[in-house]
Amino acid sequence: MKLALLVLATGCALEPKVGAPTHEACTNTDTDPDHAVSFAQDIVPILDEYRCADCHTPAGKTPIGLIVGGLDLTSYATLRAGGVRSMAKIVVAGDACSSVLLQKVEAGPPYGSRMPLSGPEYLDDEDLELISDWIVEGSHDN
Repeated sequence: MKLALLVLATGCALEPKVGAPTHEACTNTDTDPDHAVSFAQDIVPILDEYRCADCHTPAGKTPIGLIVGGLDLTSYATLRAGGVRSMAKIVVAGDACSSVLLQKVEAGPPYGSRMPLSGPEYLDDEDLELISDWIVEGSHDN
């Protein structure tokens, strides 16, 4: 009971609530082929702005001492390693539509709650396009 109260107080849920699939149609198309999306310059600032690592961080650093969903978003390597409780690929290079990272931040994720749960707001269209384009371009550590 104390753990549940602590989870609610921190804004970080251990498991997203599960709902009916409502994921909208997705296309694996680079919206700006002339711009190579950089993980360091484009994606990390998005993860920072929406405070993704507040919940998805190495064990011991969150107030509850857990990596939420088993997913650590504090580095490229840990993001690509994916969640320990999920068989799904967090990022499928070249296939944004199959990548859980994009699915969970878009409106109407195919399962669970839209992320970020405790962020200031949901990602805007420009940020969604950058994440999608980065994945479609191969999700490189650049």
